[in-house]
Amino acid sequence: MTQRGGILILDETELISKGHGKWSEKGVPHKGWICIDIEDTGELSSVCEMCEKQLIRYKHYMKHSDYQKVLKVGCVCAGNMEDNLVSARRRDDFMKSRSNKRKKWLNRNWKRSAKGNDYLKSDGYLVVMMDKNAFWSALIQSDDKTFVKWSQRKYKTINEAKLAAFDYLTKILSENQYYGKGV
Repeated sequence: MTQRGGILILDETELISKGHGKWSEKGVPHKGWICIDIEDTGELSSVCEMCEKQLIRYKHYMKHSDYQKVLKVGCVCAGNMEDNLVSARRRDDFMKSRSNKRKKWLNRNWKRSAKGNDYLKSDGYLVVMMDKNAFWSALIQSDDKTFVKWSQRKYKTINEAKLAAFDYLTKILSENQYYGKGV
């Protein structure tokens, strides 16, 4: 156990070995899980749903064919559940890197198209902001134009739309890199 910023940080490995939370519940599989998504909550604000003790920032969404519920868990529990701690740590590291990029996203060198739309090329994608009747939306398109996605939601400000586009782009990149899914 350690303390960071006044918050008690527990050792997930110890929690697993001592059977905390669902690690000791009958009917909860310990292996054979797959990670279907990962989310950055922005701070240590959630409790791991497997060990039920560890505060987590990055939620690994874990699914198992023999368990009905998708569990949102920390890195070490995820790695143990899928029997691949390296993969779970890579996902965590990817999200940490994206978190730092997100902080700088609004201040990047956005360009203006001939039609007056802000746009940016990033990570092999073109991101275009569109003003639609007092609301903002985004278009994300791969460089090879095989993938095009319009935002389904409308945003009140261009910055909200830019950050939503960043979050969606992060989801695309993480799926491609860590889950082997196509877009």
